[in-house]
Amino acid sequence: MINKSRTFRTLQYFFAILVLLWTIGPYLWLLISSVSYRKDLMAKPLSWIPSEITLQRYYDIFFNSSNSMTYAFRVSMLNSFIIAISVAVIALVIGGLAAYAFARLRFRFRKPMIHLFLFIYMIPSIVIVIPLYLMISKWGMLNSKWTLILLNLTFIIPFVIWIMQSYFGSISREFEEAASIDGCTRFQTIRYVIFPLATPGFIATGILSFLAAWEEFFFGLLFTSTLDAKTISVAIAEFSGKYGVDYGLVAAAGIVASLPPVLIALFTQKYLVKGMTAGGVKE
Repeated sequence: MINKSRTFRTLQYFFAILVLLWTIGPYLWLLISSVSYRKDLMAKPLSWIPSEITLQRYYDIFFNSSNSMTYAFRVSMLNSFIIAISVAVIALVIGGLAAYAFARLRFRFRKPMIHLFLFIYMIPSIVIVIPLYLMISKWGMLNSKWTLILLNLTFIIPFVIWIMQSYFGSISREFEEAASIDGCTRFQTIRYVIFPLATPGFIATGILSFLAAWEEFFFGLLFTSTLDAKTISVAIAEFSGKYGVDYGLVAAAGIVASLPPVLIALFTQKYLVKGMTAGGVKE
């Protein structure tokens, strides 16, 4: 039995290491490419360990104003921050209130409406992109951060409603009954009792909403053509010159673009896990 247990544990560690290497391998190569000289990236056979390293690309991304591509990256990164934070905050406010109504109130067409929100969230963006483009172009809303915010909200608010109504359903009604006995109105109960209890769920859903808006590419590519609203994913895709592509600069930009989501996930990991698992238990 002991030998079988050790063999099973050895296999567990072996496959865990394989999965880890499979997962971090592309990111490791991205990091190596970002600090390698072009001669090492174009060498044959390709070497995993560069002969020399350089941080010039990172300096260009953050400080070089004469390089048009890195300047566009900095502006696009700021645009992505504004869009992602705005989407997360607005979606949490609107979606959170709507989710509470679906979780606690009983009204006609409640379940069909919940399923309708889920259906809207599952619609592929490419299906509705032509009528959306015609409408937005007619209204003169191209190249606007507010346009991207509204487009992202149409898909992220249903996601927030679907997740948070399940989370609110896991909170005992006794808290609301106690608040009602103490004289609280419905909105006071929501503000001072329910929302504080649902903080982990809001944090987890807010993180996922931020990440969804941060990495969005399709709408940013189609509805923006200037730096007024261009997002970071579109800016990285345009890191190419007339006669070639600076793969090292693309890799460095990819590393920088991935840092905010990674840092957010690391520092809010316990809230993310707690918020996504608590809603699985109903009262």
